[in-house]
Amino acid sequence: MLREFRRPQKLMGNAFEITVVSDDEKSAHLHIDAAILEIQRIEKLLTTYNDSSQTNLINQNAGIQPVKVDWEIFDLIERSIRISSITDGYFDISYGGIDKSFWNFDRNMNQLPDPELVKEHLKLVNYQNILLNRENQTVFLKEKGMRIGFGGIGKGYAAEMAKRLLIERGVASGIVNASGDLTTWGNQSDGKPWTVGIADPDNAKQPFSYMNITNMAVATSGSYEKFVVINDKKYSHTINPKTGMPVSGVKSVSIFCPNAEIADAMATPVSIMGIDAALDLVNQINHLECIIIDDEDRIYSSKNINLK
Repeated sequence: MLREFRRPQKLMGNAFEITVVSDDEKSAHLHIDAAILEIQRIEKLLTTYNDSSQTNLINQNAGIQPVKVDWEIFDLIERSIRISSITDGYFDISYGGIDKSFWNFDRNMNQLPDPELVKEHLKLVNYQNILLNRENQTVFLKEKGMRIGFGGIGKGYAAEMAKRLLIERGVASGIVNASGDLTTWGNQSDGKPWTVGIADPDNAKQPFSYMNITNMAVATSGSYEKFVVINDKKYSHTINPKTGMPVSGVKSVSIFCPNAEIADAMATPVSIMGIDAALDLVNQINHLECIIIDDEDRIYSSKNINLK
């Protein structure tokens, strides 16, 4: 008899949950173990918290010399740059120069960072200064002080890779949920498709709509989870790489597409670039859909989504 086996696990600093559908408990847990090892392997590759990770070596050599990296990192950076050009730089892995030092979203933050300082650091944020050399398999950050980080795409990439591994291992259906960025394949144990509830912004426990998401990935970026309030204004933890300031005006964005990496990467620019521009962009890309909820709880969706 088919059952769903789930395991929550803290990975990449986030709450992950891996679900596999199987008729055998023992093999289900072995599959989940393998998926967790794969995510841990990717975390080691991408982390900036470990001095010897390839990501850190790239950052340490900014403005100094190109760094030879594994193809996996090279290709991920190349895909990230492609998303930057599609989103006009609203997605940018070189945002690392303006992250932790200015914005710390614990609740003690009570004033905005100095705009002049932010402006100074913004000069370092420019995906066009990430130079790739395919022949030598190297990455070079052109300016000293530049930093890259995979916070906007890493979880989705890890979810996608874990799913790929599980499918290779013969798991016919499951979900990899990377703290709200999730990817699904196959059907639930009762044969019904996987569905996701779209949360009502006013009542998080009460979905206002359900969507069938089998063989789809969903990424949600919301200001309702991490934010600070300064002078009665709410600032979300999503930073606009063009201004160095947090985004306001959008409460949540959900992106739907077949690939978790792309869904994860698109959630940020869609929440930053302004609702009209975002819908316009999403409507031009095949197999990509979104739902946006603004601070006034108005709901916008791309053209192929029919909310019940």
